[in-house]
Amino acid sequence: MSQRWLGLDPGIARIGWAVLDNDEQTTPILLDYGTIETSKQCPTPQRLLEIETDISELLSEFKPEKVAIEMPFFSRQIKAAGGVIQALGVLNLVIYRELKIIPILLHQSSWKCHLDHGRATKEEVAEVIQSIFHLETLPIDDTVDAIAIAYAGLCGVRNQIN
Repeated sequence: MSQRWLGLDPGIARIGWAVLDNDEQTTPILLDYGTIETSKQCPTPQRLLEIETDISELLSEFKPEKVAIEMPFFSRQIKAAGGVIQALGVLNLVIYRELKIIPILLHQSSWKCHLDHGRATKEEVAEVIQSIFHLETLPIDDTVDAIAIAYAGLCGVRNQIN
């Protein structure tokens, strides 16, 4: 039975996304990936509205059956934490409103360990993703993480986060 997965790497300025198809017989197929970007010059509510609109369009286009999202981890020095948490709230709201799906939340170290090791750099993650999906090139940005997050969710990686 085929399943379509959406992986999301949340942020207020940029959200990486990736869509995978899995038929359980072969290596999953990477259908598409990209970023949703908002301008730092816009007020937060406007940026959240833009995220809501863009993620709604993405869900409508690809109709995923499962969603995996990275659960952000913040140190006390991170100023952007409030915006990222608000964006995560919008993602959860829209996914549930549009698809009645409760996303799987994954810690960064969990999905990275699934690929290689918990402290893998973006470049190391990209190398593994390129190998799995037989890609010649891959941008080293938030889309790499989104692909890895979708793949980890598809492979059964879970955290006990409610």
